[in-house]
Amino acid sequence: MTDRRSPSTGWFAGIDPGDPEAAAGAIRDGSGDAVREWPQVAVESGAFDSEADYYAALHDATVTATRAAVREAETADDRQLIHSVRAMDDCERVANELAERVAEWAGSRREDAGTGVDYAGTLAGEDDAAEPLVSLARRVCDLDDEAASLRAHVQRTAPEVAPNLSALAGPVLAARLVALAGGLKDLARKPSGTIQVLGAEEALFAHLRGHAPSPKHGVIFVHEAIQGTSPEHRGSAARALAGKLAIAARIDHYTGDRKPELDAELEERIERIRERETE
Repeated sequence: MTDRRSPSTGWFAGIDPGDPEAAAGAIRDGSGDAVREWPQVAVESGAFDSEADYYAALHDATVTATRAAVREAETADDRQLIHSVRAMDDCERVANELAERVAEWAGSRREDAGTGVDYAGTLAGEDDAAEPLVSLARRVCDLDDEAASLRAHVQRTAPEVAPNLSALAGPVLAARLVALAGGLKDLARKPSGTIQVLGAEEALFAHLRGHAPSPKHGVIFVHEAIQGTSPEHRGSAARALAGKLAIAARIDHYTGDRKPELDAELEERIERIRERETE
């Protein structure tokens, strides 16, 4: 085997060329002070027998670096928050869908059949666990319990990941905004106008095709600042809220410092908008 030496310059400077983990670190963290023929330098230094060997080692190092970057991104706090809120929404959606199935099934057999997850809970309390309808009702309750557990987890963790966003929007809505954007970094880079309509993409695309009016809001519609404002002023309230949420997301991503003044500024702005209702 050829005794390969570490080159003095280039991606593999100061490391064993046969160590892809070390090379990956050099690729992620290193830089070059000038443009050079690095394959030729690597061969002349004795680190590699040929340029083909150099490119093979570089390929292994870049793949290793990419995998490490993906692992790091996937385990980041905001990614974990995204998984949590999406799992919560999935559990709630499936529980409600199955609750409708339970109600429909029960309605074909019982005159006093009810509806919703609460009725499924009533059926789940019956003693006949072998009865398929009762068994299905219990599965609905299990999913509803899991959704509640995930909601509690989101409410605990969202303020740690995005303290200002969670304070302004509430933990669950904050988590949904982060999820819709694809991450806190992506949300922080979006203009307030985009944040305003996150979750209303279908309506936005319909508007762009000329088939519908422009949406005034997306998932932020559930926020009290909009719900508590009269319909004719909800567009203004949505713009004000989205503007503060954009600022909050940027602070959370770039510094993480809590800025309580954002809360007061939003409250003052919404109060001024609502004053128009009495004019």
